[in-house]
Amino acid sequence: MTSTNDGRGAAFFDLDRTIISGSSVFSLGWAAYRAGMLANRDLAKDALSTLAFVFAGASDEKTEAVKNRVLGAIAGVSVAELEKLGDQIIPSLESDVRREATGLIDLHHAAGRDTYIVSASPVEIVDAFAKAIGMTGGIGTVAEIEDGIYTGELAEPFCYGEGKADAVRRLAKEMGYDLQLSYAYTDSASDLPMLEAVGHPVAVNPDRALEAVAGHRGWPIVEFSRTRKKVIKRTTAAAGAATLAGLAYAVGRSVGKRAVRNRGLIERFGRAGNDR
Repeated sequence: MTSTNDGRGAAFFDLDRTIISGSSVFSLGWAAYRAGMLANRDLAKDALSTLAFVFAGASDEKTEAVKNRVLGAIAGVSVAELEKLGDQIIPSLESDVRREATGLIDLHHAAGRDTYIVSASPVEIVDAFAKAIGMTGGIGTVAEIEDGIYTGELAEPFCYGEGKADAVRRLAKEMGYDLQLSYAYTDSASDLPMLEAVGHPVAVNPDRALEAVAGHRGWPIVEFSRTRKKVIKRTTAAAGAATLAGLAYAVGRSVGKRAVRNRGLIERFGRAGNDR
């Protein structure tokens, strides 16, 4: 694909506990269970994994187990059937989008940057959800398909850990994004490769390991939720990223009036990364 970005940066967002407060994998598992594609015992395991993830973060072992269950659930399923599952869960995911995340996405768009979700969830779900909330697109796990049916195997490396960073680099090369002028947002230390791949890494609601790394490296750290009135923690080493993150909640509150009220600020943010 020919680049249309002339060296501009982009913004890459993790999904679970970053854009949304919960787990997209559990939402997919619930929809699969209701469609008869997932056993009750597997749904219970996903529920326990989700609780552990919310309170302690995901481990490599837990993520591997979820990956295997997701691939196992879709083995023998048609692409059309998975797309129907997406139609069921996307409205639920939309209702769980954090206002602060919406504010950040809007600010990046106003500054001329494309925005992407990067998630271990199936790419069909991730891309459709990203577009449903007004983002440029989604990067996710790509499962093998033969004759319109999922085989239960991966077609590309699992979109997790180093796999996320590799997927971001491939997209940047394809689209002509300058990763040194790009931003990445995530809550988990498992996404360190993606954060290290860009010039403006931001830790959002970080787990303990990521908080320690971000603090040591001087990366912006932000915490936000639907109920809190303000961002409660932030470092200032990366001024452009910190400013974007620090004002996300305020922008997210002004539905329908963001562009007007923040025009002057947005112009300043657009110059922060010198990517225009």
